[in-house]
Amino acid sequence: MLREWRRNRAIQRVRPGTGRPLKRFRWWQPLSRALLYLTLPGPDGRESVYAVEVRHLQSDDDGFGRAHLYLDGRHHAESRLPAVFPVPGGVIEVAVSLFGLRRCHYVTDAGEECQLVPDPRSAEGRRARFDRDHPALSRGLGGFSLVLLVVASVLALPQLAEPILGIPPLAERVGPYTSPIDLPVWLNIALGVAVAAASTERALRLRYSWLDAAAN
Repeated sequence: MLREWRRNRAIQRVRPGTGRPLKRFRWWQPLSRALLYLTLPGPDGRESVYAVEVRHLQSDDDGFGRAHLYLDGRHHAESRLPAVFPVPGGVIEVAVSLFGLRRCHYVTDAGEECQLVPDPRSAEGRRARFDRDHPALSRGLGGFSLVLLVVASVLALPQLAEPILGIPPLAERVGPYTSPIDLPVWLNIALGVAVAAASTERALRLRYSWLDAAAN
């Protein structure tokens, strides 16, 4: 019920598009722009191509990013993120994290989901091509990213808990707490860089989960 309420709220934020044409993906945009596609049959049986565009470095006056929906190459709708765009047979759900796309899926009225297809020139598209061309190496890279996040969570959470549990009201309830892990500053910085790289790699595959949130 809560998910349905959030979806309806997001749908209410959708605004009509301007009809402007969709610009081609340029070689310098992989880290600043995401572009994904979905082909759906229309009521008349003719296939229509939907495109979702997110510009990671742009935001509105309230500081929120925006998602743009194009229909057959023309700007059809836009919404503040996270966004939900009604389309034939369901909705397109779009969400982002600190490191890129968190979600860009077509969800049918029956509840089935499929991820949109990234533009081959985008960072997500290049990562998908790497997965097709080198599946074993791709699985290894994905597994390494996951291990980095697990290790980061194990090392970072006890250190973060110490100042939080040191707040007087909490300290009175739980008693004194000293983290069993105390890494030097340079190692914490290196760990943060590694986690950022791992989270970015997972974002390119739209693999965001609670583990990413915990590690970051």
